Amino acid sequence: MNIVLLVVLGLVGVAFGAVGFLGMRGRLHRNRFFGVRTKATLRDDDTFALANRIAGVPTMVAGGIALVTAAAVALNPATALVVGLVGLVGSLVIASAGGVLGHRAAEAMPEPESAGCGGCACAGACGVLQRA
Repeated sequence: MNIVLLVVLGLVGVAFGAVGFLGMRGRLHRNRFFGVRTKATLRDDDTFALANRIAGVPTMVAGGIALVTAAAVALNPATALVVGLVGLVGSLVIASAGGVLGHRAAEAMPEPESAGCGGCACAGACGVLQRA
């Protein structure tokens, strides 16, 4: 059981650390698997980058907690289960809080203007009128 917990904590720690670092540096591009992926953050590249930049620090902290917990599990097998589970749950809560912060920042971003109309008040009808 200790080996499984050690491996899970190590993988979670490395994954959170890498995703948090890339997000904080603005190098995490929109994708299907990693980063803050909500309807608000996926609407464009700039919004996704902002959300993951804001969520980067808490996500890196969560990765650090998971790695420190993995080291504690390896050093003290007697308390491995309790320490490992507390560390795992703690890192997941902190990473989730970072995701919430990123999502809220993405929601605060203004909606992008529609590409077909140039921002006029016709709601896309001017393209229809010009073709008729």
